[in-house]
Amino acid sequence: MSGQTAKTISEREYSISDLAKEFGITSRSIRHYEDEKLICPERRGVHRIYSARDRVRLQLILRGKRLGFSLAEIREIIDLYDLPEGKQKQAKLLVELIQKRRDALLQQRKDIEHMLKELDMLE
Repeated sequence: MSGQTAKTISEREYSISDLAKEFGITSRSIRHYEDEKLICPERRGVHRIYSARDRVRLQLILRGKRLGFSLAEIREIIDLYDLPEGKQKQAKLLVELIQKRRDALLQQRKDIEHMLKELDMLE
């Protein structure tokens, strides 16, 4: 980041290609999250300039996607952070969503085990 060494971490700026490379995703994915209003980069002409806050939000989006959360659920979690007492509400919501996701995965595992037993019987 030449020319930006005097900036603090909270003031760092990133290009779309910086973030795409760092997180191993496409620029198109990042633009999609922008279209969904999950991140809001600054515009300088035709260039998107992402802040450290955008980078953290992108990191949270990708973590949520890996855990199987929908973009709507991820948005709800992220948006709570900016509200008064948002951290507590965010943590409570996250725990609830994790419990639901875990229950859904456990049910899927039971369904898969049942299907495998049926396949074994048919074989």
